[in-house]
Amino acid sequence: MSGTGNAVAVDGGAGEAERLRRWRLVLGGGEADGTGCTLTGRDAGMDAALGALYGGGAGGGSRRAAGGERSAGLGGSAPSVARWLGDIRAYFPGPVVQVMQRDAIERLGLSALLLEPEMLEAVEPDVHLVGTLLSLNEAMPETTRETARAVVRKVVGQLERKLAARTRATVAGALDRSARTGRPRHADIDWNRTIRANLKNYLPEYRTVVPERLIGYGRAARSVKKEVVLCIDQSGSMAASVVYASVFGAVLASMRSIATRLVVFDTAVVDLTDQLDDPVDVLFGTQLGGGTDVNRALAYCQSKITRPADTVVVLISDLYEGGIRNEMLRRVAAMKAAGTEFVALLALSDEGAPAYDREHAAALAALGVPAFACTPDLFPDVMAAALGKRPLPVP
Repeated sequence: MSGTGNAVAVDGGAGEAERLRRWRLVLGGGEADGTGCTLTGRDAGMDAALGALYGGGAGGGSRRAAGGERSAGLGGSAPSVARWLGDIRAYFPGPVVQVMQRDAIERLGLSALLLEPEMLEAVEPDVHLVGTLLSLNEAMPETTRETARAVVRKVVGQLERKLAARTRATVAGALDRSARTGRPRHADIDWNRTIRANLKNYLPEYRTVVPERLIGYGRAARSVKKEVVLCIDQSGSMAASVVYASVFGAVLASMRSIATRLVVFDTAVVDLTDQLDDPVDVLFGTQLGGGTDVNRALAYCQSKITRPADTVVVLISDLYEGGIRNEMLRRVAAMKAAGTEFVALLALSDEGAPAYDREHAAALAALGVPAFACTPDLFPDVMAAALGKRPLPVP
């Protein structure tokens, strides 16, 4: 009902007739709706589009956006679905279109139609659609692959424009603070920050500031790169997290002060670091679905750490471990004991509370590794805190 309720929200609404119109669109018509309202024109078109997906219409009874009886109104042909996609884009705003597309794919089994180029050109791209396309990657014919890449690239571009600037600024600020020293050599004094910090010591008769506290950058600190390892679970439930993590990986890799490694895993481990300059290549290098072996993935990541005290490992997983649980925990404990900052994110997405293995999450917490779901907007702050060895902003 929630998807449909959003879809039929309209401006205005005073008066009994408008109230009945709204209820008629929600309930879907039929003898049992009790509104006695007849729809015409644009409202009739909206009703037909909703009825094709959620049921209702003539004799269909009340609509249900999840579960319940289904209507076969969309059929299984690409032309009818393409027409429906065009209709909902004409009738409803973008966010509602994305909800209805996702419902159509999940409830009516339309995934296979996304392998046709004309269908991909008709859909409204979003993170969930990208996840669906990635899960179909192996079955995708060559005639569809370029169109699919264009859809994925559009979504990735939108995410980069939204997330990149703040991520770079937040992470760079954390690195600056960690590199700052209160006893710099003369050549390393940051005069702008030093003057601002000592303005209270301004002597007007001498027109000068007495610098009681010097601020600068240590030479050694400037020459040491921080290392970030993103270790991403690519099981089917983690699709949105894989998309966001790939974008953040590319953003972090573009920063010269950070050496970024990106590793994806199911029961096998794949290092996609050499493709980080293009997150679209990273995404098409993943294979959503399959089992999970967190221990094997962490073993690989651990083998690549050369400077533990300057390294942050970010595990993005729902923690449903198919490998050796106790060995996984021992590995995390060993990395932390060596000085590595370890972060466990149960999801990296805008969705609600994710499903995850609570026992494994509690075991990580006992090791001093909080496991929590993270929104994309919070991720830069999480990375900044981890790089600065400060407490994480756990929601």
